Amino acid sequence: MCRLFAITSKTPLSPMVAMEAMDIMREGHDGSGVGLFLRDLSGPFEEMKEAPILSGIFTEAGIKRLDRFMMDLGFMTKYKISIKVPKVPLPGTPRRDVYLIRAYEYPEGWEALPFQELGRRLLNIRLQLRTMGEKEEDMIVFSFWPDVIMIKEIGDPMKVAHHLNLDRKELHARVIMAQGRQNTNYAINLYACHPFFIEGYATMTNGENTAFVPIREYLLSRNVLGYTGYQSDSEVFTHILHYTLNRLGLGIEAYKHIITPLQDKDLTAHPNGAFLKQLKHSCRQLTIDGPNCVIGCLPDHSLFMVQDRKKLRPGVVGGKPGCWAFSSEICGLDAAIPDRDKSKDFQPMHLDTTMVGPDRQEVKICSQTAPLALPH
Repeated sequence: MCRLFAITSKTPLSPMVAMEAMDIMREGHDGSGVGLFLRDLSGPFEEMKEAPILSGIFTEAGIKRLDRFMMDLGFMTKYKISIKVPKVPLPGTPRRDVYLIRAYEYPEGWEALPFQELGRRLLNIRLQLRTMGEKEEDMIVFSFWPDVIMIKEIGDPMKVAHHLNLDRKELHARVIMAQGRQNTNYAINLYACHPFFIEGYATMTNGENTAFVPIREYLLSRNVLGYTGYQSDSEVFTHILHYTLNRLGLGIEAYKHIITPLQDKDLTAHPNGAFLKQLKHSCRQLTIDGPNCVIGCLPDHSLFMVQDRKKLRPGVVGGKPGCWAFSSEICGLDAAIPDRDKSKDFQPMHLDTTMVGPDRQEVKICSQTAPLALPH
């Protein structure tokens, strides 16, 4: 199994908060890898919220190719963090040249584009860079999006964090998601490491998605830019989330109705039963088969947790106004927010969507039995 931890805080936090929670939960992950997602950034990125940030791992030759590619497109570097690793390699972690985090100025005329078109172009560039890197094995690109940083690496999460000096103030953020352990169904590949991200949507999963193949084939048939790769059976959770909100125009409450639809007898009694029956039929190939616990982040910085019907993967939500955490285990929650009211901790069940909004004031719980707010 993997271990998951996410935190949302009005006060920017160090990524080490998540790494320490991950370390406390180490009996639940094998220490073979870590993925980190940072959003609502502070420090030097606070004043450049609209600037797209490229995150990845590069060889020296890869950086030169990156520079030529981006300059040809008209992108100019606005700010960068180049993490050069110590000369003594970390046991179990491949030798790298540079972990690069670089914010760019848009090419002339791009800032006037509608955000949907701007996002499509940024996604297309990330996919092009990924293809270039896979061909020459000189670039691994995780994200290219405003106000988002992603770092992934093979090795023990805490050792990797110290190796890369992730406690630096430039990396403090108000939303942090972290996953410990690599994907278990394929060869070790950083593109198989959670969290996954597309156009403002991010998810990470603890579990096994045995319905992966039909879901992947359905998503590929949609001809949506970015529905590709699939080095992990869990990446489809991110794309289903994107498809639900971005393409179908539904809210986060509908996500559960797509991945774990209600049984027909329960739909008959539901206030939106007719709509949900049609949704279940048209999206039946997106129904997951668990067990899975999914933690995700929406473009507005909301965090959420859902479980599938088998409810065999642990998950708990707790905190206080201004700071909330989602964790695989209570001990991870204790490490991050020890002074919360523990009597109010909540463990979502298979009907629940548990969410903390961008105001970070409270935990909201929505059941699949409740009415849906449908688009007009």
